[in-house]
Amino acid sequence: MNQPVTDLAPGLADPGHDAQRLFRAVLAAFAHPGRIADLPDAPAGPGTISPATAAYLLTLVDRDTPLWLAPEFDLPAVRDFLRFHAGAPIVAQRADAVFAVLAHDNASLDGFAIGTDPYPDRSATVVIEVPVLGAGTTRRWRGPGIDGETAVAVGGLSADFWQAWADNHALFPCGVDIVFAAGSQLLALPRSIAVEG
Repeated sequence: MNQPVTDLAPGLADPGHDAQRLFRAVLAAFAHPGRIADLPDAPAGPGTISPATAAYLLTLVDRDTPLWLAPEFDLPAVRDFLRFHAGAPIVAQRADAVFAVLAHDNASLDGFAIGTDPYPDRSATVVIEVPVLGAGTTRRWRGPGIDGETAVAVGGLSADFWQAWADNHALFPCGVDIVFAAGSQLLALPRSIAVEG
């Protein structure tokens, strides 16, 4: 049973203005991979997703963009929040998702749409909740939007994840894109970026 509207976590305070501002921040993050974007006015959302994830989803997800939630986030409060504020259809299969939310300790990229050679844009964007950005093992990122290379640290990810990322990058121009979220910060990792340990 859906919870009453009065029990929903608040969304964007000023949806039109806030969505534009957040969209610009997301675009800047994708234009400059490896650069952490601060979202100081991100909505708290329901307690199981970070403010950065809530802001990202409320900015980009709508009734035409199916969303898949990992079990840690597939909870009534999160579903109701996203359906009410974004109109997002929640799907049961990874392959049907345009957007997805995963936890750092179970961040498998398997099963998501990677696009096709004629239509590489028909792929998923995966938001991965991590403990912290800017701390942990530093890796070198290279690719479009980066001058030479940049050192980036994302906490909580295993070596297996980074091998899966290398496999995903090898599919370019197909493959999934990643957004790492921690607290009110996010960091974009487009499929065009090579990551080395």
